[in-house]
Amino acid sequence: MKGLILSGGKGTRLYPLTYTRAKQLIPVANKPVLVRVIEAIRDAGIEDIGIVTGDTGPEIREALGNGERWGVNLTYIPQDAPMGLAHAVKISRDFLGNDRFVMFLGDNVIQGGINDLIRQFGTSDWNSQIVLTEVEEPQHYGVAELSPEGQILRLVEKPREPQSNLALVGIYMFDHHIHEACEAIKPSWRGELEITDAIQWLVENGYAVHPYVHRGWWIDTGKPIDMLDANDHVLEELEHRVEGFIDRQSRVDKRVTVESGAEVINSVVRGPAIIGRGTRVVNSYIGPFTSIYHDVVIEDSEIEHSIVLEHSEIVGIPNRIADSLIGRNVKLTRSPIKPSAHKLALGDYSEVGLL
Repeated sequence: MKGLILSGGKGTRLYPLTYTRAKQLIPVANKPVLVRVIEAIRDAGIEDIGIVTGDTGPEIREALGNGERWGVNLTYIPQDAPMGLAHAVKISRDFLGNDRFVMFLGDNVIQGGINDLIRQFGTSDWNSQIVLTEVEEPQHYGVAELSPEGQILRLVEKPREPQSNLALVGIYMFDHHIHEACEAIKPSWRGELEITDAIQWLVENGYAVHPYVHRGWWIDTGKPIDMLDANDHVLEELEHRVEGFIDRQSRVDKRVTVESGAEVINSVVRGPAIIGRGTRVVNSYIGPFTSIYHDVVIEDSEIEHSIVLEHSEIVGIPNRIADSLIGRNVKLTRSPIKPSAHKLALGDYSEVGLL
């Protein structure tokens, strides 16, 4: 089998963080979401992976290279415009050939990986397997209607009046018949070639499409609140380790990872949390569900349930920062008038003086 990761899109729902960074490269628990997807596919035994890219293609290529670091072979497939998931399959035909493959959206995080799914599909005679999960607002997703016996009746992309709460998770498995389906369908009312329409074509033409209902957590990291939610889940699942320095005046619990070159001085860190390489935490409090990325300075400050990206500085902020995404090269300093709380979503290279 091969892997196909879709990594286009502008990430507008994550502005301003994604003005200067591909959304798939924003880290969750100090690892970019796209890298987590690559590792999930690799861990399922797949080494040849194609990545469909859009405007942020050069940045993604620079960040990932040829995939050697993760033991995979990466092939980049440019998509000129976001014309739908089925269009991404069409332009990937030369890479995919007639092989069976798994298609994974590059901004999705799922509990438990995909090993069992790949094993099921690889040993079956199914033409496709789709992953479904129950959601509260199905009108925002592709939705599947199942028969009482659990067979697929109909798939609809973002229906105005959903007939089911089962949404398609961004993980699909196909054999070569999907190429015929993608050629047969027409653009939707959104002007895109919808993968739901292609799967519906498979169903209507008698091909075996197996639905798998995922019972664990799954997150599409498209919005700031989703990034924080994904960060929460992944931090809870980490096997925490201490590779950096913690002085005797600090209190760091067992659910905290301190990466190589990081320093924790006269501070309290309560997990689950992660402190990145080369980061300094001095006279500060880091609360649960916080990820501090590489080469950050946190001094005389308090922060919890947040993500801080690399080369940022938070200095002299005694009132606790919470529920925040803070981009690269951000500088937060103290101003004379102090508020009781701060909630921030800051883009890269911002400089903010808090009142």
